[in-house]
Amino acid sequence: MDDEITLHPSCFITKYHHVQKSKMDEKRLKISQKIYALVLCSVVFTMVYNYSAWHISKLEHVPSFVFDFEKQIPFIPWSIIPYMTSGLFFCLVFFFCKTKEELYVLTKRILFVTLIAGTCFLLFPLKFSLNKPEINSSVLGIPFQFLKIFDSPFNQAPSLHIAYAFIFWSVFRNLKHGKIFLMIWLILLGISTLTTYQHHLMDVLTGAALAHISFIIFPFRKNDFQYRNFQVANYYFLFSWVFLTITLLFYQFLQQSNSIFLWITLWIKLWITFSIALIGYQYQKNNVHFLKDKNGNIPVSKKIFYVPYLLIYWTFWKFLRKNKKPIEIVHNIYISSKPSKKDLIGFNVNKNTFVYDLSAEIEETKQLKENTRYHSLPFLDIGSFDIDETRKLVTEISNIYHNLPKDGKILIHCTMGFTRSSVIGILVMKNILSLSVEEAVTHMKNKNKNAIIHSYILDFLKKI
Repeated sequence: MDDEITLHPSCFITKYHHVQKSKMDEKRLKISQKIYALVLCSVVFTMVYNYSAWHISKLEHVPSFVFDFEKQIPFIPWSIIPYMTSGLFFCLVFFFCKTKEELYVLTKRILFVTLIAGTCFLLFPLKFSLNKPEINSSVLGIPFQFLKIFDSPFNQAPSLHIAYAFIFWSVFRNLKHGKIFLMIWLILLGISTLTTYQHHLMDVLTGAALAHISFIIFPFRKNDFQYRNFQVANYYFLFSWVFLTITLLFYQFLQQSNSIFLWITLWIKLWITFSIALIGYQYQKNNVHFLKDKNGNIPVSKKIFYVPYLLIYWTFWKFLRKNKKPIEIVHNIYISSKPSKKDLIGFNVNKNTFVYDLSAEIEETKQLKENTRYHSLPFLDIGSFDIDETRKLVTEISNIYHNLPKDGKILIHCTMGFTRSSVIGILVMKNILSLSVEEAVTHMKNKNKNAIIHSYILDFLKKI
């Protein structure tokens, strides 16, 4: 899922292939390298954009795709101002990069979306179909005249204005000052593609999806565990854009029907789209309590709103988990997936049983919650671990172990039992048995054959 696709323009690779990882080298990013990246992306954009526009203009018939409700979108002349700033941001964004890796990733993303968009322009040519009103303002008329001469009604879907705006934000969001203003301006830039009558909504949706595909294929700091949440969030954002597009297509082709069932289906699809996007946002913020409260309970309102997400996780837990019964990794310390009542047969629990529930997306088995010393300390699935919270948790479990009553035991579990419980189990073993990270990992894999420990997790374990 995280495999990286590498572009190979020879002149680009010669300049950037040997990227040093040391902090000293990262500080040596030169202005000439930023200029080189700008020129390369500009040349590729100019060639791809102009050739596709010229090629499509020679076709006898070029179709359009417009949702019927788009005809209600107003034409707002002053919105040409944020629209035109896309070119300015394109020139400036390279100079806001602080490290070689950031510049390298930015360049690859821009080249990728430019080439993929150009391919889509040629394979699925579209043109803008609404009539643009006359501009009475002499000041605002100048940029519109510029667009009339140098822009074309073609090269519609996916919108490069939208794709670039998302990529610009991936750099600007790291600024210490002014990023709120830039975020608002980029939102206005995105809206302006519709209100200046330059793009249809389908172009916007596909442009946003293309940008998130570039984020997935070319992640920033791919092997840094602390950036893992951003990588997971991009999958959710991509799914939300795709699902929204499907929902609007559903509306477009069935809007003439007066069936209540169809309208209910439309609102359900919109609800699912919004919930998917919101989950992506929670991953970005590493909000481990977006579902569960501090006691491990999911409020009824959240159960209703996130029911598709919860059903998917329940299905995964029911049919795809492997280590169902608790596995003893150290005397009286066990790990597992979230056990069902059936899985607890033979695993005697009492008030001296300490349960550490690491699952963020599914509630605890009632038997464990009511009959043990239950602790809810959630981590997001396939996400990153907060270093301070992890150290605190491992220290707490280690201290409890050293003072464990004779009939006591400790159970550490997550939802599926693959990674989260294994990571905490490794760190606890390292503490208690005085092992190295490598020895603790080997010991865990011997005990839990289903443990999934990726290379970026190993880096995280060494930091702890």
